[in-house]
Amino acid sequence: QAQQAKFLSDVENELEELTVTIAQAKKMVALIKKLFTEASEVLATFQKEVASFIEDGERSMLGEAEADLRWKEERRAKLAQGKQNLENISSTNTIYFLQEFQALKVAMEENPSLTLSFQNELNFTKCTQAVGAIKDVLSAACKNQWDRLQGKGIDGMSFQEKEEGLCSSSPSAQRSLHHPLSSPRRWEIPAGLMASAIAFIIDLDSDTADKFIQLFGTKGAKRVLCPIPYPESPIRFINCEQVLGVNLMNRGNYYWEVELIDGWVSIGVIAEDFDPRESYNRGRLGRNEKSCCLQWNGQNYVAWFGGLESVIEQPFFHTIGVFLEYSEKALTFYGVKDSKMTCLQQLKVSHFAKGQLDPFQNKINHQFASLFLCKLKPAFFLESVDAHLQIGPLKKDCVSVLKRR
Repeated sequence: QAQQAKFLSDVENELEELTVTIAQAKKMVALIKKLFTEASEVLATFQKEVASFIEDGERSMLGEAEADLRWKEERRAKLAQGKQNLENISSTNTIYFLQEFQALKVAMEENPSLTLSFQNELNFTKCTQAVGAIKDVLSAACKNQWDRLQGKGIDGMSFQEKEEGLCSSSPSAQRSLHHPLSSPRRWEIPAGLMASAIAFIIDLDSDTADKFIQLFGTKGAKRVLCPIPYPESPIRFINCEQVLGVNLMNRGNYYWEVELIDGWVSIGVIAEDFDPRESYNRGRLGRNEKSCCLQWNGQNYVAWFGGLESVIEQPFFHTIGVFLEYSEKALTFYGVKDSKMTCLQQLKVSHFAKGQLDPFQNKINHQFASLFLCKLKPAFFLESVDAHLQIGPLKKDCVSVLKRR
């Protein structure tokens, strides 16, 4: 009887263990199903977002290609008409010949067509990281439950405690399951939205242009030999071949880019209340305390402020980026090439001792901060004959780099 009682007791214990094991297995299966369901939802969202991205990109590029084609067709027709008009004029009619020749030359120098580009940016790296994180969570859950069924890893915690630790108390698991991928709008940043914080769209102000500066729309400027009969304007430069942007800057951060096409060009900022009738020596950018600039003089770059200069040992860049930070009272010039930025010069008050030995930095330390008490405008000085610049389209990668600073 004692043996029978012992045998029955062993059987009951075995049944209880099997019951517990079966219950644990059921919970494991339910947990794995839950994790796979959540993973399927995340992957479905990712698939939907990729399809949407491809459709948006297709529509965007098709629209831009059609616009580019229309622009080229219109330009071809315009140039052909100008050529025909020029050929129809008698060689003895010099005045009309020169007028048509000038019109054809202006048409030839119009802004180039837009380059094709995606309107949206998709970060596949983050998507891959999210999928990898979910895979790690699923693998860890399966391994833990398998070890538990095999009697491994017994640490005194109940199955329920482990399940709660995995699904609720583990920050890493929670972050993996609720990755930004499940909320696509948090990680897909349209390029236009990305650029809006600091990107600065500049339009040249024809009322400020010196008579020896010819404007091409609101984005291009070139110095010419024959004066242009601009109407009278109280804000027009009369002694310096300069032109300003219509835009005012008085707070926040601003970034714009300029293409140096030909000649000696200076790019900078100037106080709104600067007198455009100043003499040539005082009116030029950087030769007074109301303006500063970066100059390309055909050999190297030079920073100017308050009549003092600082030569910059850097190679030539066709694209110059200008970053104005009001909160930092700083103006930084970048050389831009292939969406990579090289700092050419930063104008900013320095509290280090080297400013005492450098006359240019000493001038910056004493007077540059007062420039930010004024409303500022973008300014351009075309120093040499045929100097030519274009307000360039912003490089999205550069804007993104500056935003992350």
